[in-house]
Amino acid sequence: MSGSPKVSRWLARTTANRSARLRLFCFPYAGAGASVFNSWVDHLSLEVELCAVQLPGRESRYSEPFCVDLALLVQSLIPVLQPFTDIPFAFFGHSMGGLISFELARECRRQHQQGPVHLIVSGCRAPQLPDPHPPISGELDPAFIAYLLKYGGTTETVLENNELMEVLLPLLRADFAMCEAYSYSREEPLNCSVSAFGGKEDRRVSVEELSAWQFQTSGSFELHTFPGQHFYIHYSQLPFLNALSRDLAKLTEASTLPR
Repeated sequence: MSGSPKVSRWLARTTANRSARLRLFCFPYAGAGASVFNSWVDHLSLEVELCAVQLPGRESRYSEPFCVDLALLVQSLIPVLQPFTDIPFAFFGHSMGGLISFELARECRRQHQQGPVHLIVSGCRAPQLPDPHPPISGELDPAFIAYLLKYGGTTETVLENNELMEVLLPLLRADFAMCEAYSYSREEPLNCSVSAFGGKEDRRVSVEELSAWQFQTSGSFELHTFPGQHFYIHYSQLPFLNALSRDLAKLTEASTLPR
């Protein structure tokens, strides 16, 4: 993609779509990089341009230090996104990515910058709710790995590969620690619409905790649930992407978006 080296490190656009009427910025879950969104472009409307956010410490940015402070992370993202706010845009984030996208939307408002027209959170507890789970980032490797296996984010094959885990564990610990250190501060609800997505059998985030996102918007709210656990986005991918596409179609069909 074009742009400054700083911007190109942060954003991966699978296609630069000049006919797009909506830009979708996607934020990954803990331990993941921008590549998890590569296959999505084939399921989205031609009116939607997908921009996957590449966080430091993974994939093409492997040599860079991990993010350890969520507030500093979202502040760093504001100038990165600013050149791409020439058309309406939405945020999508799964798990950790949902928290990042929410705080980024609020940071846009704090800095009087253009904000998203829609926020889509997935597998992410409403931020005003306390986390009922004990911190896990500082646990010894066996307990930490058992936790990863329980929630299905990392396959058993990967967990048993010592070389891969030497690379992955520090990143996962850093991402978990960043989320565990998050402290919610009460502000006015966002004025953009919000959709919450989740797995019906998710033992990490309940349907009730997803429903509580309705209190973070003064606009419309929709809840979508699918068969599966925390990483239903992989195991129920087609139904999920179809629902996501329908959500985005409502935005591109809105009279407020340019044609």
